[in-house]
Amino acid sequence: MLGRYVWGSATRLSPEAPVPVVDFMNESQVLGGAGNVAANLAALGAVVFPFGVIGDDEPGRAIRSCLDAAGMATKGIVADATRITTVKTRIVARHQQIVRVDRERREPLSHAVEESMIRRIKAALGRMDALVISDYDKGVVTDPLADRVLTECHRRGVPVLVKPKTSRLFAYRGATVIVCNAKEAGFFVTRSLDDDESVEQAGRALLAHFGCSAVVITRGAEGLNVFEDTSPKGFHVSATSREISYARVGQAGADHSTHGRQVFDVTGAGDTVLSVLALAIAARVPIREAAVLANAGAGVVVGKLGTSTITPAELLAAVRDLA
Repeated sequence: MLGRYVWGSATRLSPEAPVPVVDFMNESQVLGGAGNVAANLAALGAVVFPFGVIGDDEPGRAIRSCLDAAGMATKGIVADATRITTVKTRIVARHQQIVRVDRERREPLSHAVEESMIRRIKAALGRMDALVISDYDKGVVTDPLADRVLTECHRRGVPVLVKPKTSRLFAYRGATVIVCNAKEAGFFVTRSLDDDESVEQAGRALLAHFGCSAVVITRGAEGLNVFEDTSPKGFHVSATSREISYARVGQAGADHSTHGRQVFDVTGAGDTVLSVLALAIAARVPIREAAVLANAGAGVVVGKLGTSTITPAELLAAVRDLA
């Protein structure tokens, strides 16, 4: 996906409708969707092979430019002239998102495009330490694609981390790690998760459902929970509670006298969790330690406005401030 931002200021209401008038200042564009996961991984120093489908259009070319700028290859990106590139345009005034406009198509890929995607992924698996599937339910990740790719990863011993979508209940069985938020987990188990006990029950149920090694449930202000098939109890990581001044990233001596983080935007926080988890697991870091790193990374990203990435220096500073 392509994320486009229109930045401006708003000081008055429109006489035509009870909506703010935004005076344009500038605009920017970033990788969105699974592209944001790839961008986070690249920013952390990983060698990333992105896969996806774009339209044969201007936003599709913009995605290729963004990938090039981030140092990622584009061989895994398939252009399909029958589709349009997914674009999410956000209008932001005074650090407040006013409205988002989405342009997209969600029907499943054609058989030919699906086969092309599968061939490209399989051809690259020999160079991978981990595979990440970030499913946004736009028709690109089909059941056959997920099943065949996971089967090949299992054969080769490549760990797979999956952020599933609620409409896809069975395609990801056998993944190494399933990552979802509390709302998505509640949908999977058909009940709301409003306390620690319900989260614990959901985590155990999802382990059995997906047949995976671990489940990570992100819980916003409550941090995240990790459930492993080898452990009878879940592991909880509390949300970052100290506010970090990003002017002092990489420097020692955080001010621990303040409490609570100033949250600008939760956009992409889940992508950061998935990215840091994936990189840590690719480096053979145990899942619990990987989850602590991922939670610290998410705490940095929510302090930024818009879809954002995290740098190694920022992650290191956040981990130091946990001590």
